[in-house]
Amino acid sequence: MADNVASLFRGTAAHSPSMAALARESDGVGPIDFCIPCNPYFPTPGMFDELAGRLREIITYYPSSADTITAELCALLRLPPSCVAMGNGSTELITWIDHLLVRESLAIPVPTFGRWTDQPMETGKRVDMFPLQESTGFALDPAKYVEFIRARGTRVAVICNPNNPDGGFLSRQTVVNFMDALQDLDLVIIDESFLEFADAENEPSVVEEAVLRPNVIVLRSLGKNFGLHGIRFGYLVANPALAGRIRSMLPKWNLNSFAETVVFMLKEHGAEYMESLHLVRRDRLDMARQLTALPGLTVYPSQGNFLFVRLPVGAEGTVVRDRLLTEHRILVRECGNKIGSSSRFLRLVVRPQVDVRRLVSGLEQVLYGSRRGAAVPEPSTGTAYSSGTAAVDRLISETNGVGMPLAAQAAAMGLPPAQTWPGPAQAPAQLPGGMPGLMPAPAPAAAMMPAPAPAAAMMPPMAPMPPAAPPQQPMPAAAQMPPAPMPAVAQAPVPAMPSMPGAPGMPAMPGMPAMSPAPAAGLGQTAMPGLRNGGLTAAQVRGRTQPEPEPAPQPMGWPAAGAMYNQVG
Repeated sequence: MADNVASLFRGTAAHSPSMAALARESDGVGPIDFCIPCNPYFPTPGMFDELAGRLREIITYYPSSADTITAELCALLRLPPSCVAMGNGSTELITWIDHLLVRESLAIPVPTFGRWTDQPMETGKRVDMFPLQESTGFALDPAKYVEFIRARGTRVAVICNPNNPDGGFLSRQTVVNFMDALQDLDLVIIDESFLEFADAENEPSVVEEAVLRPNVIVLRSLGKNFGLHGIRFGYLVANPALAGRIRSMLPKWNLNSFAETVVFMLKEHGAEYMESLHLVRRDRLDMARQLTALPGLTVYPSQGNFLFVRLPVGAEGTVVRDRLLTEHRILVRECGNKIGSSSRFLRLVVRPQVDVRRLVSGLEQVLYGSRRGAAVPEPSTGTAYSSGTAAVDRLISETNGVGMPLAAQAAAMGLPPAQTWPGPAQAPAQLPGGMPGLMPAPAPAAAMMPAPAPAAAMMPPMAPMPPAAPPQQPMPAAAQMPPAPMPAVAQAPVPAMPSMPGAPGMPAMPGMPAMSPAPAAGLGQTAMPGLRNGGLTAAQVRGRTQPEPEPAPQPMGWPAAGAMYNQVG
């Protein structure tokens, strides 16, 4: 099985092999799934029984038209049908957005969902990739992202909120300010595919603002939050002209009978759905606590139904993935094939506690088990690890990603000197060749390993920090654990995120419309204090420093798309 499984992963580009393919290679029984980010608590067993009882009817007959199914969904979510287009999965909508609305260039922070980079590149568009920094916990700085978009001259901008794979979250007001700053672009896309799992804010969606703006599309998933990836359905919300343009290109029967059946069942199951979201948020907190207790493992704050983790120094993600699958029948998402990430990172989907205990046990055995077979080498070997294991990561950071073309290219384009462009304090060495703004071609296989990074100084875990600590700091392993093969590396404090242009005390950037001031809590990432009692607190996992609010009363019936359904449990 091991060789076959490895070949399946090698042939999947920026994604993972399907569960069906994995089941065919393992006697028809799939592994415990920590890879596919869906809701394990919905649909309910009763809903599955109803679907099974209607199976013959569902697969025998044509579905209703997409307009009929869309109208039912809109009645459920209290959205105007003229502002909605439903697709056969959100990827179908991404494809049509690219074909119809992206003319020349698209900006996207990386790492992120692979179709936002792959789809426009497949159709010859320029993709301007804004690298999220490991040193800041992969937190997106919207102000720097706007500067990057202006410097590149990008015409379409994308934000995924929460972002996949790291779960980074921006407040609603911050996203609104971002849309205001880029109101002259051809298009601004806010991908809210995982937003219903967020609980950092009561009403985080910007769908109500999208319908009033001429250049904004909000993308929503149904498969992820309903736990039904196989049905393939999702929707977008925009002003009637934009939504109608997409809708006019979709086939009349682009939605299948399973999608229709589920959409018409939902109005009877609003309470169960909201309970499922509460359970996922509870499990996210518990899972983060358990994973943080593993020596050397770093867990990043997430508002999605998954956790982004960095393996201990010396551990190779593909080895960990393959051994978990072949030895423990556990499937995890190794992120080495995601642009802007590396094989030292895993994305782990939130699952019930009984499954998490099995995952933690498997990781302990694979990472630290018998020393001869452990994925983490002995400290005395002096193994250093660079998180940029793919050459494409270097190319992005050295050219496209930080918006620093070669000096000759910059002069030819009439651009300011490189040191005035947004990017790291110390720019990496430039690479020869390449056209301005184009994604560099991947390096040959022999060049896919970067030069080793300087070994990080081993320090004891950080002591708890005061409430005014810096934002979105990666969370080191707990200090309460017994001696481990590899000690955790303490993270340096991260400077606070600057305010968006137009905020008090911050002048607007030239060439940009000023933005309306946002509440202080909505502009920056919240601080991440140190760990307490060897684990994470609820506030730490949610990115909060303030005390947890009292749970709001549970509303009855189905939640509206832009309304309050993110109860804090």
